Amino acid sequence: MIRTVRALSALLLTPVLLTACGSEEAGAADPAELKARARALGIAPEFVHVTEASGYTLAQQSVGVYGGDGFSATYVSQQNGTQLTLTVDRGTMTAETCPTQPPADSSGTRAECTRDGDAWYRGGGGGAEYVLPKEGYLIRIGGTGVPRDVLREAAREVHRPSADELDALLPPAPAGGTPVERGDLPPVGDGAPDNDVDAGG
Repeated sequence: MIRTVRALSALLLTPVLLTACGSEEAGAADPAELKARARALGIAPEFVHVTEASGYTLAQQSVGVYGGDGFSATYVSQQNGTQLTLTVDRGTMTAETCPTQPPADSSGTRAECTRDGDAWYRGGGGGAEYVLPKEGYLIRIGGTGVPRDVLREAAREVHRPSADELDALLPPAPAGGTPVERGDLPPVGDGAPDNDVDAGG
């Protein structure tokens, strides 16, 4: 899946191309299989997506839970080591809330938002991202030092995984369908991850 980075044509730079982001593809993974594999990891099945960008390949070890039941995966450039991070989580975004939500690198800097088709392009604080609002959740493609046209390409290519992509993305569900126990979630309280360290740590 490694491909040489190519310059996008003027046609690819038009906002209209992002209107098809996140569309279903022919040959999509079996919904029951996707559901079983995602839930075994504590991920909401509807949040599992993949993308493509020229010169970037999936870092399989990066795939996992984001937040409570969201999804996250990172794609790495073999040419320059830059990374694209795909996250899918619950939330909404409007013209009013776009600038005030944390930017891609969470530095606290107010984001600059530009509408691009159905997506928002957000920059600020050293990072940049495309955000694709869906029904009740947000798909984000972000990175630091990644050109906007590459982020746009990755946003344009976001889709639900095919059967082959699912095999490369998520491990098979364990026998019996028992979810993996997350060690960072406390048994009481609001369920936020427990980042405390032991004495001396």
